[in-house]
Amino acid sequence: MKISLQRRDAMYGGLIYFLGDTIAAILLGEFAWTRLIGMTLIGSTLYAIEIPTYFRWIDKTVTAKGGLLPKIQKTVLAVLFFNPIWIARHLLFIKLFSLQFDQINLGLLNIAWVSFLGAIAIGIPANYIIQNLIKINWRFVASSIFSGLMAIYYALSATGFS
Repeated sequence: MKISLQRRDAMYGGLIYFLGDTIAAILLGEFAWTRLIGMTLIGSTLYAIEIPTYFRWIDKTVTAKGGLLPKIQKTVLAVLFFNPIWIARHLLFIKLFSLQFDQINLGLLNIAWVSFLGAIAIGIPANYIIQNLIKINWRFVASSIFSGLMAIYYALSATGFS
């Protein structure tokens, strides 16, 4: 499996993670320039490499054409990628870049589990669409947009939509 950083993925990843996380941070009253810069860098590098690479791996692993089973397999593999450990790592990045070092602890895993389980009803259909209806070259962009919208949703939920 070839691991590479595509210019388009870097550009879209940085922009989309920047927008989604910045809107969420503003809604929560947690805006920080270090967070904005850090999450933009993570979106345009690490996420822009690992997520498209994993999506290509899914396509190579689930080779059967047609039918519902391969579509379900691709969806499950995508949902499992964005698991509580992945979410906890994302939260770790947010805390690091927000300079909230005192909030970095194992409690992030609990938050990640709650987030994962709470979003599963939305995550399954969204990942079904991303994996089965979106062309491979645009799946990272679609997944990033979904992640950004979820970040905004979580922020709105935390503030009681006020």
